[in-house]
Amino acid sequence: MAQPLAERLRPRTLDEYIGQQHLVGEGAVLRKMIDAGRISSFILWGPPGVGKTTLAQIIAHRLETPFYTLSAVTSGVKDVREVIEKAQKGRFFNEASPILFIDEIHRFSKSQQDSLLGAVEKGIVTLIGATTENPSFEVIRPLLSRCQLYVLKSLEKDDLLNLLNRAVTTDIILKERNITLQETDALLRFSGGDARKLLNILELVVEAEASEEVVITDELVVNRLQQNPLAYDKDGEMHYDIISAFIKSIRGSDPDAALYWLARMIEGGEDPQFIARRLVISASEDIGLANPNALLLANAAFDAVMKIGWPEGRIPLAEATVYLATSPKSNSAYLGIDAALALVRQTGNQPVPLPIRNAPTQLMKELGYSDGYQYPHDHPGHFIPQQYLPDSLVNERLWHGQHNPTEEKMWQRMVNYWGKRYET
Repeated sequence: MAQPLAERLRPRTLDEYIGQQHLVGEGAVLRKMIDAGRISSFILWGPPGVGKTTLAQIIAHRLETPFYTLSAVTSGVKDVREVIEKAQKGRFFNEASPILFIDEIHRFSKSQQDSLLGAVEKGIVTLIGATTENPSFEVIRPLLSRCQLYVLKSLEKDDLLNLLNRAVTTDIILKERNITLQETDALLRFSGGDARKLLNILELVVEAEASEEVVITDELVVNRLQQNPLAYDKDGEMHYDIISAFIKSIRGSDPDAALYWLARMIEGGEDPQFIARRLVISASEDIGLANPNALLLANAAFDAVMKIGWPEGRIPLAEATVYLATSPKSNSAYLGIDAALALVRQTGNQPVPLPIRNAPTQLMKELGYSDGYQYPHDHPGHFIPQQYLPDSLVNERLWHGQHNPTEEKMWQRMVNYWGKRYET
């Protein structure tokens, strides 16, 4: 039996690899590491079908190092330890560390991820993880801190067209058929930037045609996919486009639209945990301090869904969706932390002022640590003016209250406390 088209066309070298030029193009970060013959552990984060597994395989082949693969769906702690033991026994002195590729690493439990830590830290294996979910939510902090994070993007139109042309002209089976790509809009639309999905759809359409001559049109693709609904699923275009529409409808204060997109996700079999997590993010990013209760309700909806599952879980999700959509909006906390991060990157590690340093030892006290610190609760209104920012940043403003009743009160309190610093 022939391999699927997507597997037959899987690139074997970086020159055959399509897309992700920001990572593997000439002079890009991953390309430099690969060319140097040494890579550090990293996690590839991106949507399905953009080349995460392929890139890991290419790297292993290029470096000529042992390559072990685990799937987070089927592997347990025992499997992880067995692979690490094999890698340790099979490695020669001064040889590059074997590569351990873990697909869907976001599905690994905490204990499974913990079992990787020592091997990654000691260099017994070089870890390459692949995930479609935000690693900051799904990967434990100690493991994440030991890995670089590289973000892969959905393939661009030109990349997908390049792939289609390659398929019909070079594939050992398709090139024997007389295939004409007369129209490609439907193929590209249904693929949603997913190369594997694109090739699966192309293969499905071609195989359904009895004639040796196949003319690909938008109408033909749409008709074939309607007859084969499994040709597109929640991991492709629908997954990313609909969650975007859902979040933007909440941000735009349209509860009807938000409920509609929520229903689309539920009907499409979307993971309820994925939806709930996005609600928590929206509550922080888009509602924020304008209504702090939004985060509490979103968290409560998350907990409720995890406890009761489907179909009843749709109700707390709908409740949170309507509440967030109808809430006043503010992104001042979101803007504030981004401004703070930009300032830190620009100014580096500024020293902590001595009065607010911790002084657990006598030596630290003698060096002036904590000297002059005033305990705010000992003063009227639980406030006393003193310096908390580093000396060189003492007048920086990072949080700017926005015009809603809650933040107006917060801002006014800061003006009362700090005067001119908050008057602008």
